Amino acid sequence: MAATGPALPAGAVTRFAPSPTGLLHLGHAHSALFGRALARRAPGRGRFLLRTEDIDAGRCRPEFAAAIEEDLAWLGLEWERPVRRQSEHMGEYRAALDRLAARGLLYPCFCTRAEIAREVAAAGHAPHGPEGPPYPGTCRRLSRAERNARLGRGEPHALRLDMAAALAGTQARDLSFEELAEGRIPADPAPFGDVVLARKDVPASYHLCVCHDDALQGVTVVTRGADLKPATPLHRLLQTLFGWPEPLYAHHALLADAAGRRLAKREGAPSIRSLREGGHSPAAVRALAGFPDRR
Repeated sequence: MAATGPALPAGAVTRFAPSPTGLLHLGHAHSALFGRALARRAPGRGRFLLRTEDIDAGRCRPEFAAAIEEDLAWLGLEWERPVRRQSEHMGEYRAALDRLAARGLLYPCFCTRAEIAREVAAAGHAPHGPEGPPYPGTCRRLSRAERNARLGRGEPHALRLDMAAALAGTQARDLSFEELAEGRIPADPAPFGDVVLARKDVPASYHLCVCHDDALQGVTVVTRGADLKPATPLHRLLQTLFGWPEPLYAHHALLADAAGRRLAKREGAPSIRSLREGGHSPAAVRALAGFPDRR
């Protein structure tokens, strides 16, 4: 028997949250239109938000952020303003990290990628988590004195979640999430291991920021591609640790090209801008993105 998913909540709040590292392509258009469509379907007419996830200053560019808004408006989408730009709220993410640190749930990690790779290789065939082999816990085992000494010397470090400590709380032992098309799904974040919540070069991670902002902005239905579904158990853990509301999730299938490859920037997916310049109308691009106008 097919699973029966939950109903859309009245006045659902959805969002499209791209990173401005390039121009939007058809896959992005599908995701944005999917989020808007669910908001429109919700009882009482929902709300649709746009958020710019630009915490990675090395890859994100303001001209791409401006192009995103221009292309979405050309497609016929409207959203509430002002647009939340994550780069303007680093202090909020730092405060969230401090809350975890005060509970003993964070620790500094001084390892380089090469050092981690050597440790993982030496450990043999370690199981892979959603983001690859879990971190072997090298820096978690440092003494407080050594940790403080290295911090005092200003050594570059990431901040990792102590997964075992985070899961020790009774509220985090039995996690699950509601998927729109499937219903309640068990969520086990343990395979992530001691995940990075702040990198050496970026002061907060995608996982932390997206959960923080969804809660802050009152997002009640998280719409995103199926490629991000494996991250949901970790997000449910963060929501539980911080006491943030649990949203409903709606993961959509990914658009693919004629060869069956997922549309992606690195694979040369056609941009909305190139389709515009090639003479396509907004309606034609919406149809290519899987949302043809109703007659």
